[in-house]
Amino acid sequence: MKERVVITGMGIVCPLGNSVAQMWEGLMSGRHGINTNTLFDASAYPTTFDAEVKNFDLSSVVKNPALHSQSNRGSAFVLGAAVEACRQAGIDTETDSPADGIDRACMGIYLGAGEGAMDSQAFFTAIVKGWDSQKQQMDWSVWMDTTFEIMTAAHELEQETNMPVAHLAVLTGAQGMIRSCLTACAASTQAIGEAAMLIRRGRADVIITGGAHSMIHPLGLMGFNRLTALSTRNDSPATASRPFSASRDGFVLGEGGAVVILESLASAKKRKAKILAEIIGFGSSNDAFRVTDMHEEARGAVQAIRSALADAGVDIHDIDYISTHGTSTSENDTIETLAIKKVFGEYAYKVPCSSPKSQFGHLIGATGCAELITCVLAIQENMLPATMNLHDPDPALDLDYVPNRPRKAKIDTVLKESFGFGGQNNVLVIRRFSES
Repeated sequence: MKERVVITGMGIVCPLGNSVAQMWEGLMSGRHGINTNTLFDASAYPTTFDAEVKNFDLSSVVKNPALHSQSNRGSAFVLGAAVEACRQAGIDTETDSPADGIDRACMGIYLGAGEGAMDSQAFFTAIVKGWDSQKQQMDWSVWMDTTFEIMTAAHELEQETNMPVAHLAVLTGAQGMIRSCLTACAASTQAIGEAAMLIRRGRADVIITGGAHSMIHPLGLMGFNRLTALSTRNDSPATASRPFSASRDGFVLGEGGAVVILESLASAKKRKAKILAEIIGFGSSNDAFRVTDMHEEARGAVQAIRSALADAGVDIHDIDYISTHGTSTSENDTIETLAIKKVFGEYAYKVPCSSPKSQFGHLIGATGCAELITCVLAIQENMLPATMNLHDPDPALDLDYVPNRPRKAKIDTVLKESFGFGGQNNVLVIRRFSES
């Protein structure tokens, strides 16, 4: 018999706030987390704004900040999110003698974690010093000497995508299986889905899962600009993220860390943990089309949605709300809408769907978990997050995108979609917890 998988804790650090309560208040009040870039001088870039985490101090969150002093932004954010999630779930952190009733050998970690930023200032300084202007080529011995002098080994190690997981293991003492995936924008949704599958099969009692990412650095911003994926609405950053709008021109680059605690129902009951929601379905697919584009007929997205519904054992008419990927790019919003219509048929027009990215930007690897948290809150509060800045709807995109203000609604079962670069598709189904 398969184990039922429930959510017992949630935590987030994102552009709308450094806790779940702050993030939800921002969504419900119409607040946004988008403004001019302050992390480096982006004035010469096509896009000069982003969605940054503000006022986050890791040393005020963890008891032993020295253990994480070299952590990159993504690692720091997910540590903050994990502390909040563990506190809600009743899981002890930063102790050699946990008293929460969880065997650390049966506690795992699975993150959709992005790569850390290199020390750009040191790297480019070494490039300049190593350039031989007379020979018009690099003198790599000079470059190497310079990097050994000015680069920090621990900081460079933080570029590896496994480092956020390592930091969480130190924080929680988890000694079970660990995993880290980086399937672009679908990473943390995949991590959560696969973590749920592992618990179902009895491979772990508890898994700390979610995502961590920050690509707000010179190379990250330029890469997305070169792909023409970012909005260049520099005159109005607050309205730049406008999913499903006729005037959408790209997404807003964000950052953050988001964590949910997944637990077998048996473990949660044994510990008397409060159950927030249940994960009942997961679907995953790949378009096998292009390395950046979705298939124009939405074949991979359709397959992932149908797989998630089948895994959950629910019908399209059971879905009360769809949390879309909704990036605000021309391609994603068009193809995602097509996928919903292909799966749901005429019922697609009766299911509200929206995109929180319109307020907190695109958190890349962390975005799926961040949006899953909004789904849990939507179920708990019976409130639909809005798609903000939707004042000029695209005539070809004619579903109910919950435009411009949250809406009261009865919500029991939610579909969460994540579609990453390269046609990487991951979809979750969650529902209000019931003993039956």
